[in-house]
Amino acid sequence: MNRTIRSSTKVFRLAPFPAALRQIFPAVAICLAGFSAHAYAADAQADTRSADNAQPASTLPAVKVQATRQQLAGDLAPPHPGGQTASGAQIGVLGQQQLINVPFSVTSYTSQLIEDQQAHTIADVVANDPAVRTALGYGTIAETYIIRGFQVYSDDVALNGMYGLTPRQMVGTGAIERVDIFKGASAFVNGAAPGGSGVGGDINLQTKVADDKPLSRVTVEGSASGQIGTRIDLGRRFGDNDQFGVRVNQTVEGGDTAIDRESSHSQQTAVSLDYRGEKLRLYADFIYQKEHQTENRPVVFETGNLLPGAPSATYNYAQPWAYYQTEDTIGMLRGEYDITRNWTFYADVGSRHTTENSVTSSVTDNNGTETASSFPSIHKEYAISAQAGVRGKFDTGPVSHQVNAGWQINRVAGYNAYAFGSSFATSLYNTPSVNRPATTFSGGDFADPGLTSIALMRSYAVSDTLGFFGNRFLFTVGLRHQDLIENGYAYGTQTQNAAYNESATTPIVGAVYKIQPNLALYANRAESLVQGGTAPSTATNFGATIAPFRAKQYEAGIKYDANRYGGALAIYQIRQQVAYTDALTHVYGANGIQQHRGIEFSMYGEPINGVRLIGGVSYINARLEDTNGGTGDGNRPIGVPAWTANANVEYDVPYTQGLTLMGRALWTSTQFLDQANTVQVPSWTRFDIGARYKTKLYGHDTSLKVMVTNLANRSYWSSALGGYLTQAEPRTAWFSLTTDF
Repeated sequence: MNRTIRSSTKVFRLAPFPAALRQIFPAVAICLAGFSAHAYAADAQADTRSADNAQPASTLPAVKVQATRQQLAGDLAPPHPGGQTASGAQIGVLGQQQLINVPFSVTSYTSQLIEDQQAHTIADVVANDPAVRTALGYGTIAETYIIRGFQVYSDDVALNGMYGLTPRQMVGTGAIERVDIFKGASAFVNGAAPGGSGVGGDINLQTKVADDKPLSRVTVEGSASGQIGTRIDLGRRFGDNDQFGVRVNQTVEGGDTAIDRESSHSQQTAVSLDYRGEKLRLYADFIYQKEHQTENRPVVFETGNLLPGAPSATYNYAQPWAYYQTEDTIGMLRGEYDITRNWTFYADVGSRHTTENSVTSSVTDNNGTETASSFPSIHKEYAISAQAGVRGKFDTGPVSHQVNAGWQINRVAGYNAYAFGSSFATSLYNTPSVNRPATTFSGGDFADPGLTSIALMRSYAVSDTLGFFGNRFLFTVGLRHQDLIENGYAYGTQTQNAAYNESATTPIVGAVYKIQPNLALYANRAESLVQGGTAPSTATNFGATIAPFRAKQYEAGIKYDANRYGGALAIYQIRQQVAYTDALTHVYGANGIQQHRGIEFSMYGEPINGVRLIGGVSYINARLEDTNGGTGDGNRPIGVPAWTANANVEYDVPYTQGLTLMGRALWTSTQFLDQANTVQVPSWTRFDIGARYKTKLYGHDTSLKVMVTNLANRSYWSSALGGYLTQAEPRTAWFSLTTDF
């Protein structure tokens, strides 16, 4: 039995695109259809050859008996050739899905890609996606991801389908089996993210579980700058039917980074336990992660109208006393039970505890004059997430139904204390070393940080995917009702000083039409949902809360997924509300619109034996409407480039068995640092190379790898999203030796 729930979408008319883009869509669709026709012709020829070579009637044909295990909700979809991308993903309330069957744009990267490219954090993984870029968080070491021009905070990355449980600032890859990137509005499938981001998409991480085959893998690695590390990956199954599984991953890394004077130390321990019964499946995950960086290079704020030139790639303008440390402890329990042959109940619960200590020194530039100040802070966070639901299927005459009903809750409590140090003069190019400034203002108690915020999100969702014409046409309709509640408390006294309590219902309508089993058209009308905000003290309606912001999306596309290669093309429009205090009425409200109209093309696979491709291109026509006083109408939003493109090529060297060469190029067009569009960040291109050699050493499978990012050591500002500048990492070379015992 296959409990995969298929989704679908309804076609809506999109606003016009530029003429060149209108020509791209049919051209690529024809190419994909041609690929599919070629694959079908090859299958037909194979069937003909089989018939021509049939044995005489007097000879009994060989009989092959093969049992196929049903796909369970916790199972992973098979990977594409090369093993670096997958044909399915975990899609929120819909569970595990084959991507050809859903009316969304989704890409899933595997642990094989993580190993092949020596990816250390999620940013290294999503660098392969043409629709995703990465920046640093506001004054922290946090990774923030940019999907379809909108931010996804590191806090808002999901873990096994649940928000609030991932390590808060960045996620090490040791425990990760799949990185699923959902592109587009996702309020129905995942609910609103607790951090308030994810308008243009989200990221879900799936943890490793024990495979059927025993695994004992050890990796020793090092970088050219002086970092060294070890990775251990152990997996076993036990019991009469291998029903019990254990997977343990341990990662320890540390040393000087490629940035001058910056050092980084990290460790991650992950334990996964699981039970596979006839009807019951249980999973338990425990993750501990610690990150510590000293003299971490900060972001740069620009308050003038001149863009500062990027310092040399390795130059560090941090102060000696700057550091950032974060520690996360995570536990999860998940379960599934088959009520009947066609109905499954699931329930999951998890918690996370985070402690952060830091002293940062972000730089502010004003037309060539730079200043900085110290900002010590401590942050503790307690999060709990839970969900439960049922998935099932039944038929009403010729129409099949695959239904979902689910409930979710996320609660995140924050405890904080902070201080400000006096400002001092600095430089991006000849940075003076100064003593840590004296504190001029503080809030809270560093010895015992008090409660400052509680965010609570509750939701329930229902959907039905109707299948027509033998499930060739799939139509999905559903909705999610969400409550968003947040209370704020004063630093030090913990007296409540803010309250937010709003709710919204977000629908989904989608359709998939399979022209052929591996070629499908799809469309959806979906929404994203974020907290609406509270009026500031400068507004006449000070303290008033406004309804949650809805980003409304219309999307259509085509997908092709053959055995060896495939691709997808999507066109979309996302309109997101923005709030401001009106200059004339002085009333705070949802007055503006940020509109993104885009087109994305992606491809993957092994079109020629020994040659594998991952890449594509993304275009976003972004503009602001109804801005405060109309001063920004028609301008591009801050930090949203019009074009991004990736090309990743792997080549298995002939006559040298086991040797693979890899090259990757990333290109990002210009972006603006200010809403007035007067400060422009130049476009940039990054080249990466790599190689790996697989052999047997003393009878053990062994691989040697090298990965070099930013090969040219080019210096550039990689992102302006958030209104500040993130400088790209310099050339970084990693080497590793992996052996299976």
